[in-house]
Amino acid sequence: MVERKVVVVDDEPHVLSTLAQLLESAGHTVVGKAATGEEGVCLNEALKPDVVLLDLQMPGMGGIQAANCMMSSRPVPIVICTAYYDDELVNAAAGVEVYAYVVKPCRLPDLVPAINMAVSRFEDARLLRGEVDALKNALAARKWIEQAKGILMRTRHLAEDEAHKFLQQESQRQSRPLSELAKAIVLAEEALLSGVHCNGKVAGVAA
Repeated sequence: MVERKVVVVDDEPHVLSTLAQLLESAGHTVVGKAATGEEGVCLNEALKPDVVLLDLQMPGMGGIQAANCMMSSRPVPIVICTAYYDDELVNAAAGVEVYAYVVKPCRLPDLVPAINMAVSRFEDARLLRGEVDALKNALAARKWIEQAKGILMRTRHLAEDEAHKFLQQESQRQSRPLSELAKAIVLAEEALLSGVHCNGKVAGVAA
């Protein structure tokens, strides 16, 4: 079993104590305990646990709101520990990327698989976000390159393959990423056209 650092958040002292004992007996380390959602958010940022066990019903900031704050400030695998498990809870928790649930009273045979599931789902989601971000960056880079090629084809009277080759050669010569060079060309062209347009308007007014 992988040992994990855990923060436990529950407004009932005996539940906090019980959860901590169960986790320690399973080989995990409870690095922090909190009685409110606000405290849980602070401990997540300060202690950087591997997983957070979070009560749903708490005075002040409830579990869903606390989970939302954690995922915004420092994303972490979250397990909701609750006496209330229904469709409304599932829908609300899904909106803030809660990854597993345990129904109270929590038992060790339920707790350990829930933690492992939360960590696994969290890692899968992080990888997926990375792939999506990489795809977005690739599409953005392609857009800049296509626009830069169009500018070179128009201003230098080059064929498309010649414009692409020119960009590649300039990228190597300047030791600059191709997409960054292409973006600079496009922005420079836009600035030039904007300046020409503004000068034309001023001249027209003066006349």
